[in-house]
Amino acid sequence: MMNTYFRVIVGIMVLLSVVLTVYVSVNWLWFTVFIGVNLIQSAFTKWCLLETILVKLGVKK
Repeated sequence: MMNTYFRVIVGIMVLLSVVLTVYVSVNWLWFTVFIGVNLIQSAFTKWCLLETILVKLGVKK
């Protein structure tokens, strides 16, 4: 279940950052960069802030 929530939330954040880049400011691309860097970092460290937040909200692994 955690994996499903994680993928949906990250997908929404990426799509939201693209929409904001197109309609608001090109600086929203930095949000997309942040998401990508966080995903790479979590692959190496096995720790992700979003996962920690989802666990505290009661989502089961």
